[in-house]
Amino acid sequence: MRPLQFGEILDGSFQTIRRNAASMFGSALIVQALGAVFIGIVTVGMFQLSMSFESVSTEAEFTEAMGPFLAIMAGTLGVSVLIGFLGSVLQGVLVVPVARSVLNRRTGFKQMWKLAGRKIWPLLGVALLLTLGGLLAATAVVGIAVLLFTAMGPGALLLVLPLGLGSVVAFVWIGLKVMLAPAAIVVERTGVFGGLLRSWQLTRNNWWRIFGITLVVAIMVGVIAQIVQIPASLAAAAIGEVVTPHPDAESVASTLVITTVISSAIGALVGSVTFAFQASVFALIYMDLRMRRDGLDVELMRLMETGADPDGVPGGPPAQAGNPAQPANPAQPGYPSAPLQNPPTQPQAPMWPPNGGQFPSAPPSGPRPPA
Repeated sequence: MRPLQFGEILDGSFQTIRRNAASMFGSALIVQALGAVFIGIVTVGMFQLSMSFESVSTEAEFTEAMGPFLAIMAGTLGVSVLIGFLGSVLQGVLVVPVARSVLNRRTGFKQMWKLAGRKIWPLLGVALLLTLGGLLAATAVVGIAVLLFTAMGPGALLLVLPLGLGSVVAFVWIGLKVMLAPAAIVVERTGVFGGLLRSWQLTRNNWWRIFGITLVVAIMVGVIAQIVQIPASLAAAAIGEVVTPHPDAESVASTLVITTVISSAIGALVGSVTFAFQASVFALIYMDLRMRRDGLDVELMRLMETGADPDGVPGGPPAQAGNPAQPANPAQPGYPSAPLQNPPTQPQAPMWPPNGGQFPSAPPSGPRPPA
């Protein structure tokens, strides 16, 4: 509940995953398993097509075989886009257990999706916007490069290389500027453009720090994934040697299916862990920037002391009047009690004679009271 250092962000990410394994690891595993299934299908399809190319002898047959090949290549691109889209949505969903873990609150799988489901449409919207923006930018760069090579020939390389490097730099810069939009949408309950604007504001004057943390985490994740994949590759090679000591087309295809299933399963497990870790790091970066800019640590300390809003997401907008968030135990010390209502005033008996004991100069009108 204070601005975090790099080591604290990493440690907090590991602790969050350990305490909320079912919600974070389970959700990431679903997305990674879906991607692994599609990638496995594409791999087997590419192998079948490569086998069919061996029997091609004429230009007509080659042209006919290129149709399915291009279709599978387009399918591969579509799978990559789909995984990126789902990953952007899941990044916003996984902010819920991370934000609640700051207050030492566990979050179940169902509770996480229930809390994040309130903003699922803005999450889908920002994921779609970022995905389409990236595709359009990449298409524009490739199109410009093709036009330059068509017009200038090999000499266009002098222009294409700076264009490519500049595009990568711009992509990384903009990507980090809008990286926190899903977190802002879920926690602060903003819309699509409100989340993008909020992410842009939070990352102001902190870009290099965020870039350094993201780069180190990406290198760590990549190294761990490669280390885990090495035994899988060796096991796949060993299975191929045992099952097909004298390979032919059918046995090679069967072996490829088996090894693809094994490697896809291992890749899904590793990918779910690394994705949950990266999403947790991004969420803690968001919480850290909120503490530095908005004084969120003060609000978190108040929530910790009072126990207010035990089933919500810390850091969100205050509850509206008339529907305040109640703490789990209102009798806890430090919880501000409700203001006392002013007791109704009792009518007082009129004083007689009025005016401080002085009788009026003229008698009152009406009948005199009996003596």
